[in-house]
Amino acid sequence: MPAPRGGAQVTDTVPVPESSAPVRQSAVERRILDAALHLFAERGFDGTSVQGIVEAAEVTKGALYHYFDSKDDLLYEIYHSLIARQLADLGAVLARGLPPREAVRAVLTGLILSTAEHIDEAKVFARDKDRLDDARMRSVRADRRRYHVMFRGLVEQGQRDGVFSTATPAETVTIVALGMVNQLPSWYRPDGPKTAARLADEVAGFVLAALD
Repeated sequence: MPAPRGGAQVTDTVPVPESSAPVRQSAVERRILDAALHLFAERGFDGTSVQGIVEAAEVTKGALYHYFDSKDDLLYEIYHSLIARQLADLGAVLARGLPPREAVRAVLTGLILSTAEHIDEAKVFARDKDRLDDARMRSVRADRRRYHVMFRGLVEQGQRDGVFSTATPAETVTIVALGMVNQLPSWYRPDGPKTAARLADEVAGFVLAALD
């Protein structure tokens, strides 16, 4: 492993991401979103009706359509809640000014813990994101790319500082690291044999070992 040179902080060259647009916060909206999330996770997008959502949320159809145009709108808001949280967590780590190695560990650990805590959101998005229209899919891709670029910047800075090996390109490390997290919805179970905290520590350790 290259010997570290100094204690450069990630905020020296990696910009903190701008916050995503505010996630809807009213009690009625939250209730509708929670009901939609539960039903989408349980029955799938196609198996969930608007009537089922309003009954589960204990609101009228008029109330639902006051806040959301369609089921697609609800699906996008579920995604938006997920990515807004992830970007906020990433920004909080960058704002701490940690050295690259500590920053990468903090980002990956936080991302895995958050994904595990909100696994239904991640499952619904992974399974049904292709139901979004073209405009929303462009927004989805832009947000995901934004996160990807910010994480890659942490790896690149560590490589420039001599903290990380340059044997594997930062882009490859980023694809593998975030790819592992993206696969969590397909197999992670909150009641499974491995806790989210242990999993987060193992994945972060694996990625950092690859950078030694």
